Amino acid sequence: MKQTEEKKQLSVQQSTFLLVLSVAIVLIGIVALKAKPVVCLVSAGMLVSLLGMAFGVRWEDIEEDMKETVKRIAVAVLILLFVGLMVGSWMVSGTVPFLMYYGLKFLPPSLFLVFTILLCALMSIMTGTSWGTMSTLGIALMGVSAGLGIPLPYTAGCVITGAIFGDKLSPLSDTTILAPAMSGADMMDHIKCMLFTTVPSLLVGLVMAFILGLQFHGGTVDGEQYSLIMETLSSNFRMNPLLLLPPVVVLVLIFMQKPTPPVFAIGIFLGVILAVAVQGETLGDTLTALYQGYTSDTGVEIVNSMVQRGGATSMYDSIGLIIGAAVFGAPLQTLGITKILLDAITKAAKTTRSLMILSYLLHMFLYCITGAYYVTFAIVGPVLGPLYDKYDLHRKNLSRMLEDSGTAFGPLIPWSNVGAFCATTLGVPVMAYAPFAPITYCSLLFALIYIITGFAVFRRDGTMLIRPKKAS
Repeated sequence: MKQTEEKKQLSVQQSTFLLVLSVAIVLIGIVALKAKPVVCLVSAGMLVSLLGMAFGVRWEDIEEDMKETVKRIAVAVLILLFVGLMVGSWMVSGTVPFLMYYGLKFLPPSLFLVFTILLCALMSIMTGTSWGTMSTLGIALMGVSAGLGIPLPYTAGCVITGAIFGDKLSPLSDTTILAPAMSGADMMDHIKCMLFTTVPSLLVGLVMAFILGLQFHGGTVDGEQYSLIMETLSSNFRMNPLLLLPPVVVLVLIFMQKPTPPVFAIGIFLGVILAVAVQGETLGDTLTALYQGYTSDTGVEIVNSMVQRGGATSMYDSIGLIIGAAVFGAPLQTLGITKILLDAITKAAKTTRSLMILSYLLHMFLYCITGAYYVTFAIVGPVLGPLYDKYDLHRKNLSRMLEDSGTAFGPLIPWSNVGAFCATTLGVPVMAYAPFAPITYCSLLFALIYIITGFAVFRRDGTMLIRPKKAS
């Protein structure tokens, strides 16, 4: 009796056709037709699935890979939902308005962007989470930015630069743990190797932030508007130091490496308690704010733009994008398309430089397809590891490549889980903040320079390519 049926293997021509078709559908839909990314991703995924079935692939195999992909992104979806609830609770409780108020009061406008990068980098290193940094400190800094009259894309780029810097280097970060694990490298070797691309990128960000901040030197918003914002915040929210309790508790628990969803749940509950106890909100209104965000009219438009945020509904677009990416990416694995790409790079890599450049291009391409580095790390790391050994390259080069072209590159892709999270949480479209988040593209630029020169590219014995090999 036959126990299981072997998966149908498509020909190279069939797989290549489906790959080109799927990418064309997404690009034409998003770029030319201006359609929503989730619609394009799901449409491409389902069309490729139907054509795959016409070529003889069983739907049960495609469905199984979709289920596995959805399992991998389930935690990300849960965190997105919790972030929406938490921002809503911290708005209605007055926690974020409290931080905005005192941020406006004490942060110098000319150095605000520089401090934004440094504060987010410090928090992300200590907590190991760029998402937690952006959804807490980042949200507050975006509100302060609006009050100071600093363009939101500037601030969003600086928040992302600081948050990604810390995420890449923190030993508490999941990506810092996952990338070397998938590549077969030691985590501390990986972190040290990451310094070569990450630190220069941060310095570029700080210089950019300083230059951008010069135009705000010596002033805030004009006196009348500044006073109006401060008065409106203080009259609509009671400024009580207890309002700092939710973010402090959340940061401490994350620093203690407690699981993110339960920690965010605690932050939500504390926000609800403070909304009722400090702000005098009814429990019903508070729970409504958790779902649809803070919607009360303060009477001042600029303050409304600062505080009318959050809620579970604010994350629905991002959740849809992540699920759409799963529907799109899973069939490509089932149909053998990703395997063909990996076979191609194995045949094309003739030198260490070509191997590393092709590795970056492959991982970036797969990331654009799947939108999730949890998936691409698991695909590319184990497959390319032996190839790096063959070319006498230390595997920490591979793990650094995964982070440069995944963790750092992610915020530039609108339909990726990271790009969708950044845009939704900070309230700024990807293409608007991208120029002001240099860590997302400078990491790749420095990596290319190192590959060409041999500097900061390491052999298996630990020496750089630019230097002679150690004597045996």
